[in-house]
Amino acid sequence: MRLTEFQELLHTEFGVARGDALLADHVIPALGGRTGADAIEAGVDPRDVWRALCAEFDVPKVRW
Repeated sequence: MRLTEFQELLHTEFGVARGDALLADHVIPALGGRTGADAIEAGVDPRDVWRALCAEFDVPKVRW
């Protein structure tokens, strides 16, 4: 998944302000205790970050 696609999904699902805050500030255990932004910076595929965020916030699987 490209980063631009990830950002579009993030902003559509959570809104721009909340999505950006979740990405930067919310620590996700499934990503090794990192934030989504830290995980992407470390080389984790944005698709894996998206799925972890969706699981963390109970987004229906049809939108993953």
